[in-house]
Amino acid sequence: MATYKKADARAWARENLVGCSAVTIPSFSADLKRLNERGIRHDIEHAVGLGYSSTLLCSELAISVQENAQFTAWARESGKDLILFFHAAFGTLAENIEAVKLAENAGADIVLLSYPPQFWPTSEQEIYDYTKSFCDATDLAVMLFPIPLWGFERVHPAGMSLELVRRLLADCPNIAAIKSEQGFPLPAGICEMYYHFRDQVVISCPIEADAIPLMSLMKLQFSGTSNTAWMSDYYPKAFELARTGRFEEAMELYWKVNPARSANGAAAQTYAGGTGVLNRTMWKYQDWLAGFNGGPLRAPAMRVPDRLMKSLRQGLVAAGLPVTSDPDSAFMIGRHPC
Repeated sequence: MATYKKADARAWARENLVGCSAVTIPSFSADLKRLNERGIRHDIEHAVGLGYSSTLLCSELAISVQENAQFTAWARESGKDLILFFHAAFGTLAENIEAVKLAENAGADIVLLSYPPQFWPTSEQEIYDYTKSFCDATDLAVMLFPIPLWGFERVHPAGMSLELVRRLLADCPNIAAIKSEQGFPLPAGICEMYYHFRDQVVISCPIEADAIPLMSLMKLQFSGTSNTAWMSDYYPKAFELARTGRFEEAMELYWKVNPARSANGAAAQTYAGGTGVLNRTMWKYQDWLAGFNGGPLRAPAMRVPDRLMKSLRQGLVAAGLPVTSDPDSAFMIGRHPC
């Protein structure tokens, strides 16, 4: 259960959403019939050890609402002080509401609000209605997530217009943060949301490559949720340096890891160019390189070609970041197979 009242969600977020969020993709048994408890606990403990203050419990894959609640409960036990994001990425509004209620009881702290692939709005009112219906149904704080993945650009060029966001903030008091990616990969979304709403809610720039440079101009307290834990403790360290006024030191680290960043950007282009689907297998492989559990994902799951595995591994080596010496063939087995 939440440690705050719904009416206090924004104050809670302002106080507690500080630092960086990892993304935890659940681990499964070798036969894919059940969750892998040891693998999940290992990943939560490893994220804490790297300095992450929160993590998104990724549900954008083949996992049931009941399994997601168990995933949340194990994460809560293994990361007692870790802020846990429920990922509202199930197939329908009703299913997301069912899932958030179970996750809330299991220990989730806040929601990252996604929209189902079958949700096909043709007006801002439809986006508003879906968002408000979800927010009304949970006592948890909600992070609004404008991004081109949803296809809302058919309604407005920004996907979620300034006017729509303003209306949602006025009518949904538990919207406590905005993961600002309108117009991605351009920085327009983060700039516009920060300009208008930084005094109302926490504004997150989840893109590591943008966040550190922008902190020379913006007072950002939180970054997430995104694929950064594969760079081990670099991002929590660099973000904290920039947040506390040591921008030059943060940029020294920033440039040092640029080979890894470049390899990641090149690999991401293989799926980000129009599918609207993130390659969670690649994200899990990247985390495995950095000591996380790894292991198989249920179908349908995207593949990671050997050439991309090699380039991602070499990017970490060139950046001087931790990388496993285990062969790539060990990835699908995982560090804690069951």
